[in-house]
Amino acid sequence: MTAPEKPSTMDVIIIGGGPAGMTSAIYCSRAGLSTLLLEGAVMGGQAAIADRIDNYPGFPNGISGAELAAMMEQQARRFGAVLASDAVSAISREEGGIFNIKGGNGEYLARTIIIASGTEHRRLGIKGEEEMIGKGVSFCATCDGVFFRGRKVAVFGGGDSAVKEALFLTKFATKVVVVHRRDKLRAEKVIQDEAFANPKISFIWDTIPLEISGTDEVTGVQLKNVKSGEISELSVDGVFVFVGTSPGTGYLRGLIEMDESGYIITDDKMKTSKEGIFAAGDVRRKLLRQVSTAVGDGAVAARSAEEYLSEHHLTSSPPGGRGLR
Repeated sequence: MTAPEKPSTMDVIIIGGGPAGMTSAIYCSRAGLSTLLLEGAVMGGQAAIADRIDNYPGFPNGISGAELAAMMEQQARRFGAVLASDAVSAISREEGGIFNIKGGNGEYLARTIIIASGTEHRRLGIKGEEEMIGKGVSFCATCDGVFFRGRKVAVFGGGDSAVKEALFLTKFATKVVVVHRRDKLRAEKVIQDEAFANPKISFIWDTIPLEISGTDEVTGVQLKNVKSGEISELSVDGVFVFVGTSPGTGYLRGLIEMDESGYIITDDKMKTSKEGIFAAGDVRRKLLRQVSTAVGDGAVAARSAEEYLSEHHLTSSPPGGRGLR
């Protein structure tokens, strides 16, 4: 019986296939570095499921998230990056400074790592939520809105994502009820104005959900007014949850420095507290989480990874690479 083949060591392994990860893959592979990108969910990340991205430069009429993600993926592959579907569960460092990355499909070896694993949708944490996922509870209007054609749905949240998704749902639902725990929205004013002007959207203020009702499908939600304490029932056919995000960094605990919310702390070169590991995009502590800032982070992280490999004479790539331009 022959021993299993040891996986080849990549110059760079990028964890996460959103705009930050894709940009890093483009820059690293274009520089001649052997590059592997691992994505545990959808290539393109959260951006890929956005109905429309209107604030990314170069697209005056906007572009769908799926289109933009597909173009980024095509570009990364053109320069030689390998893109694979796998969810990372742990990272360790072996003798000689090589990183071992454990995924659901196997183990991977890398000389340096760029973490761009983005964020995950935060849960409400109420009775019926987990049980009814796929039966009327959703975290993606773009993915599931079509299933609620001619029906009534509730949207929980008051930020940009919640209001944008509420607007998108009006393409299908007859009524969209936005339920928010405060007395005003946190979304950009231009988005608020559009929502307030839409006759299909109504608002319930100062209110939180207590329970989602239903057996085979959602039938309603129990609500509580945080000021009066009044309990009420809202009959709906679907519930869409947009109450914020949490960083996808559970597998990094104890490995690198993170803030109290789990976002990775980096310097302006995207360096983390662990030598050889860089972070980019929504997963790191930063002021603004947008496609444009993720792309910038990804480019900087790639440059820093290339410099690290060069300084430590670690790259396996042949001489005469094109460099990061």
